[in-house]
Amino acid sequence: MIAELIPGAEVMHFVDSDVLATVVREQGISPNSEVRMTRLAQAAEAAGADIIFSACSSLGPALDVAAQNVGTPVVKIDEAMALQAASDGRRIGVLATVPTTLGPTSDLIEKKAVEIGRDVEIEQRLCEGAFAVLMAGDREKHDALIIEQATNLAEKVDLIVLAQASMNRLAEVLQEKTGVTVLSSPRMGVGYLAQRVSQLAV
Repeated sequence: MIAELIPGAEVMHFVDSDVLATVVREQGISPNSEVRMTRLAQAAEAAGADIIFSACSSLGPALDVAAQNVGTPVVKIDEAMALQAASDGRRIGVLATVPTTLGPTSDLIEKKAVEIGRDVEIEQRLCEGAFAVLMAGDREKHDALIIEQATNLAEKVDLIVLAQASMNRLAEVLQEKTGVTVLSSPRMGVGYLAQRVSQLAV
């Protein structure tokens, strides 16, 4: 997707393969996780990155800390989605299969709403068990659980946000079945990244 929307971009990957598992295990961002993400950002900056793009919503608060410790711009994958949700919705549903994404995504939407002067109500919904069955290889059951929760959630909200990029492939199906707008972060996030990159070139 980056190759499509930002032709010619050189992409470097900096990964801490255990930090997300740690956040899930600890049910939140610890100071140690903040340090680990800060070190990744510093490593990217030292390698000459012009901009840092984070692809994980659960780690959003840690990226905020990391951004304060580097001079390189930091962009989160769900920033554009959160802004659109805050702009278009009043009653916003946040749907997730991992509990650690609910808080960061909701907080980011509320932050964007404050920035643009809008009042929003957020309804969080966790698809209990969906992530576990996906990890066990049962994609069909995983999808059915999400569709069920989204359909129920749609009765209470006018817009649904998918809190994880991994849910992106279901966005179109969920919009068709629920009849409400469903936002997902990957393409919107990379589109926003492309805008930021073009601004760097000015």
